[in-house]
Amino acid sequence: PPPRPEMKEKNPWHRPVTIIITVIGVIAIVTLVTVLVIQNRTIAQKYKYGIVLDAGSSHTSLYIYQWPAEKDNNTGRVEQKHHCQVAGKGISSYTATPYKAGESLISCLKEAKENIPQKMHPETPLYLGATAGMRLLKLENSSASDEVFKAVEKTLRGFPFSYQGARLLAGQEEGAFGWVTVNYLDDRLTQGLETTGALDLGGASTQISFVSDEYNGSESPDNAVSFRLYGYDYTLYTHSFLCYGKDQALRLALAHQTKVNSGPTAIMDPCFHKGYNETKHYAAVYDSPCVSDQKPQIVSETFIHLGGGNFTQCQEVIKSVFNFTSCRYSRCSFNGIFQPPLQGQFGAFSAYFFVMNFLNLTDTSVPLKTVMQKLSDYCATPWTQIKKEHDIPLKYLAEYCFSGTYILTLMMEGYNFTSETYSSIKYIQKIKNSDAGWTLGYMLNLTNMIPAEAPDSPPLTYTSYVSVVTVMAILLFVIFILILYSLWPKCNTEPKII
Repeated sequence: PPPRPEMKEKNPWHRPVTIIITVIGVIAIVTLVTVLVIQNRTIAQKYKYGIVLDAGSSHTSLYIYQWPAEKDNNTGRVEQKHHCQVAGKGISSYTATPYKAGESLISCLKEAKENIPQKMHPETPLYLGATAGMRLLKLENSSASDEVFKAVEKTLRGFPFSYQGARLLAGQEEGAFGWVTVNYLDDRLTQGLETTGALDLGGASTQISFVSDEYNGSESPDNAVSFRLYGYDYTLYTHSFLCYGKDQALRLALAHQTKVNSGPTAIMDPCFHKGYNETKHYAAVYDSPCVSDQKPQIVSETFIHLGGGNFTQCQEVIKSVFNFTSCRYSRCSFNGIFQPPLQGQFGAFSAYFFVMNFLNLTDTSVPLKTVMQKLSDYCATPWTQIKKEHDIPLKYLAEYCFSGTYILTLMMEGYNFTSETYSSIKYIQKIKNSDAGWTLGYMLNLTNMIPAEAPDSPPLTYTSYVSVVTVMAILLFVIFILILYSLWPKCNTEPKII
């Protein structure tokens, strides 16, 4: 019999449809793996750093900020990495020995070297901003101010950072940058949310900054600062009151009491505790430009400072340092300064927080009447008892009654908060582990870290990422089924003859 033809089974992998399916499958697998690797890769985070020194009237602080290097001025969160408080007083106190102003910074600058990787030192910007203490010194003695700045600059240039200058901040800048800091840290700028006002209290000045729908800058344009941040426009009202920080306000209050009594040998001060008794020099009260023009004809060089411990009388003394009588605008805060209607929430920081935190009065959900009663009780507490209960330097301890009363009077009488709007104030020290204050806003501005326009969206959002992975997974599953179907042995069919 003739030989039977050779029988071959056709290889299903040679079919065009199978080849196409296989190619699509390979592409899908490569795409899926690439997306998964790129989207979930772990990268060793690299950071950039910036240093800002806040040279205030009573002390100097150094802040180190860090942010992701690959998100330099886009969506990278700038955070505070380290804080160092310089020992001693503010740089404005070194007029007799300016070189000591520079030397005082060395210890904190050494800490900065240790907290920033050495290879990043040359590209780490270093700034110093001086505020109200140096503003007063410049008014009083411009050449002494220049000498202090020279000494400070010499020290700063001696460190391996990228020195960007030491300068005197204008009061409006201090207020505006404090507002930027608070709203940046609270993520209000990126989302275009209603902003939070900023209340800043230092030793020599105080700032108020907020956005009001009723203020477009046309009335009192000197108080207007305009920003375009993350694609949103803001017209900010801001004002800085020089001489109305808590330390200078105390001088104003003492000067008022000595003036009305024509330089007495003793002053019964209701803002200090009963039993408080200190001999003080008139020269120490009147050696500030804030009060030097008010000095009365004084016979003696000293006076005895006695405590009366009366909150209500203390309020009246404090009110005397404000001028509420003159206002050439539609409305004013005090001293003839325009202020639009208060709007929104406010963050109160710096001395606002430290004083009220010491007094245990930071909870603004407590009715204002209760707050005032607690402060009244504190002021009425005898000095001997206060000293027993607190282990802090007596100079600072003695001033808390005055400072607390001054804060409430400044807010209610000066800025026009009411018992209803007091709850809109929040006393804050930190926001997300960063100190509230002007320094972060200052660095963000100088390094262009806040884009004027909204940052670009990432190439693949989370939703898109999930969608791509899902589609690829379904496609691969379908391909897998088709391939199985193609390779599955056909039990009921005869092999084809070639």
